[in-house]
Amino acid sequence: MSGSEAIATAQSGRAASPFGKATLLFVIVIGFAAFLALLYFLSGGDDGQSDNNGAAHAAATGLNGYAGLVRLLESEGYDVETSRSPSGLETSDLLVLTPPSFMNPEDLSEILQDREYVGPTLVILPKWWATLPPRNLPDDVSDKFKRGWVQLNDGTPVGWSEQLPEPFKFEHQIEQLEDDEKPGWQGYGLSGELPTRTIAYVEESELFAPLVTDTAGHVLAMNVLGSEGSEYYDNAQWTVFVVEPDLMNNFGLADETRAAAALALVQEAGYGPGTHVTFDLTLNGFGGTMNLLTLAFRPPFLAATLCLLLAMFIVGWRAFLRFGPAAASGPDIAFGKKRLVGNGAGLIVRAGRLRLLAEPYAALSAARIARAMGLARHDPETIDTAMQSRLPQEEPFTHRAAKLRNATSASEIVRAAKSLSELVTTIEDAKHKNSGN
Repeated sequence: MSGSEAIATAQSGRAASPFGKATLLFVIVIGFAAFLALLYFLSGGDDGQSDNNGAAHAAATGLNGYAGLVRLLESEGYDVETSRSPSGLETSDLLVLTPPSFMNPEDLSEILQDREYVGPTLVILPKWWATLPPRNLPDDVSDKFKRGWVQLNDGTPVGWSEQLPEPFKFEHQIEQLEDDEKPGWQGYGLSGELPTRTIAYVEESELFAPLVTDTAGHVLAMNVLGSEGSEYYDNAQWTVFVVEPDLMNNFGLADETRAAAALALVQEAGYGPGTHVTFDLTLNGFGGTMNLLTLAFRPPFLAATLCLLLAMFIVGWRAFLRFGPAAASGPDIAFGKKRLVGNGAGLIVRAGRLRLLAEPYAALSAARIARAMGLARHDPETIDTAMQSRLPQEEPFTHRAAKLRNATSASEIVRAAKSLSELVTTIEDAKHKNSGN
């Protein structure tokens, strides 16, 4: 900073800012953008947790996941959505549910019953007890595993299927075939073998229409019909259960014939090709609750939120341009005799005790006049006698002091004090003049 700039800064009473305008603007913009990003992720329910966690759902790439089914449907022209919101369960198009092994049957029952007259539903049951690869694998082996990959252990039947209400209730069973038995399947004019000899199935029932079966006649996938003549049988939307998940999971889609069967099951449940398909993730622990922040970023409140953010930006920009460096503040109580006298006088004026200064000021003026005139005593009579001989044209001191003592209003006190001050100045000037001569 140059000398002229320093003088200008000191005169303006402002201290130079340690940061430039460009730096401050950069910090404000970055902070504002980070705040908006935080609000967006909170409103979207994104907490940074990876959804590719090895479980059996539409975002998982492991053998038991259904990310491959999502990609297959997208490549076939389906409009596919993965939903983290409970509102996705209300779609009138095809809803795909992938409940976990330890699902609460009451929650699933409520969803199925709510959708009876809303839209079709495809439920893919779990089968595998899957685990992540152990950490003690050799490096050359662990390097081959990608994120989300799992090891398939034993097949486990779910217990909650028997606690579902009619007509959805059934017994889920697991059978381990012998080495010489082939895990065959057939349906939709297609046939083939399952990837393992661990088969999940249900027995035939008049409440279900078999869609895919195995070579033993067990049902691997079925459409729920309900009792003939019932309200569900006549008017309800279709609900399809895929009991054997290896027909549709990433493990099963490795075979072209099984992939064709998976597409046929989706078409069966969704009433034809080109259907909008919603894969639910809330049952797998990825659901977000609807809070005020979420509502603020959804129509019709989104417009008001954007206007509020724009107003905040305008106010901040105006404040940034309006104010310069911070003003340099001095001490609360200034130093020096003049400031001390000024503060004391201000206190007296504010207290309304100006009249109490009359007597002390008259005495102080008398002492100054006596000293200027060389008098040994400074009583009023002695001063008047000396003034009569030296300054006969001036009003006697006693008259002026009496006016000051008798004054009542502030203006009268000031006029009388000023008269005494003029007298003191006249006498002191005369003394200096005579000393010079």
